[in-house]
Amino acid sequence: MPDLPIIARAQAHAHSAAFRSPHSTTTYQALLDRSAALATVLLAGQPDLQEARVALLAPAGPSYVAAQWGLWRAGAVKVPICLTATEPEWEYALTDSGASVVMADAASIPKISPLCARLGLRLIDIDAAAGPAGALPALTSSRRAMILYTSGTTSKPKGVVTTHAHITAQLTSLIEAWQWTAADRIPLFLPMHHIHGIINVTCCALWAGATIEAFTKFDQPAILERVKADAYTLFMAVPTIYVKLIQALEVAEPSERSLIVGGFARMRLMVSGSAALPASVHEKWTALTGQKLLERYGMTEIGMAISNPLHGERRPGAVGQALPGVEIRLRSESGDVITDEDTPGEIQVRGPNVFSEYWGKPAATAESFESDGWYRTGDMAVRETGYYRIMGRLSVDIIKSGGYKLSALEIEAALLEHPHIAECAVIGLPDDTWGEAVSAAVVTKGGLPLALPELRDWCKSRLSVYKVPQRLSVVKDLPRNAMGKVMKPAVRGLF
Repeated sequence: MPDLPIIARAQAHAHSAAFRSPHSTTTYQALLDRSAALATVLLAGQPDLQEARVALLAPAGPSYVAAQWGLWRAGAVKVPICLTATEPEWEYALTDSGASVVMADAASIPKISPLCARLGLRLIDIDAAAGPAGALPALTSSRRAMILYTSGTTSKPKGVVTTHAHITAQLTSLIEAWQWTAADRIPLFLPMHHIHGIINVTCCALWAGATIEAFTKFDQPAILERVKADAYTLFMAVPTIYVKLIQALEVAEPSERSLIVGGFARMRLMVSGSAALPASVHEKWTALTGQKLLERYGMTEIGMAISNPLHGERRPGAVGQALPGVEIRLRSESGDVITDEDTPGEIQVRGPNVFSEYWGKPAATAESFESDGWYRTGDMAVRETGYYRIMGRLSVDIIKSGGYKLSALEIEAALLEHPHIAECAVIGLPDDTWGEAVSAAVVTKGGLPLALPELRDWCKSRLSVYKVPQRLSVVKDLPRNAMGKVMKPAVRGLF
């Protein structure tokens, strides 16, 4: 039985550099050897883990990839979890997925070990686990590969299940569209529990035989030094990062700015995604660097589906056209397929890239698909002279902030645990830096005062930092309809 496609691709690039840092180089063969050893540790004498769920908690880098490949080669399903999540958020992902093992780097072990002990989970230190590689199971691409948690219209995130075949389809589509090659070099500073970092950067680069330079976070000074040194041919980021880079360039000394701009200008491709890129940011970046950012559209359930072209017009405010192998249609609220331009409708997607199910949620899965296999994204778009432009979401309870898709209901549930909050409504308000700013309108108990800094401090032990409200409005009443339901559109008027 042949190896999984992503492993076979790595074997073809065995002696090339997969990861490079100022101090070390890790070859593809080193990743393969390390992943085989970790797979053997995971198996612990079993012939095949048979899609057992294994959570992965580690920063971007060689250890992360070795662990990812190792658990896949052992026949397990990867459950990436957020490094900065709170313990209740970790516990939800671990228990909902039914994970039996957690793989973590040495720095994360002390943070998650109490939870693993309480839940009775096996904990493996990626950096310390060692031993010879043993026999590994024969696997097919139809096997489940990953459960990636994403917020939906329910109060808790849903586990999006993708197979190895789905991941292969997502990768080959992007490799073709963006013309990845083994000569490419890319920085990786995006979160590794998010499809942007996992698929678009890491898996695409390693499929192509390219080289990654990993950072534990967006280290702007260090990254800009590398940009000046022509270290990269590609660059992928969320709009928030481009806003920060623009601010840095605008205040830089002219000589320094010239060196940085030169580095950006010589890259062959720069991509923006995970949130809408304001046209003003697109245009300002082009004016500063000469680079026209390529904006694309995707989501956890489908990978990438629509993209501006590598060669051709990259239109500010638009996300482009369907990617290779992906079918796109717009459907009206009445159920009609929209064929003419300038008429908005819900984006629906079909193709080998589309996920199979929400883990343990058959009803939610069924509701998300039309009978003929089209996935309902919940996003509205319009087609204008061949290019799709995103208009917004059908659900008012989804917020896109800093590249994350957040559930307003999840945040509201946390806020209602605050001892002074009686009622609340969370919405996303337009923000040039974040795309949308998490904004909370609250009614306090007995009209008690509540300040934003105090609320943010309280939230940080209960919510990931990107879910913490950035704006606060304390009001006497929330707008409600005759049935008592909060009218989210009217909440905007409270800010």
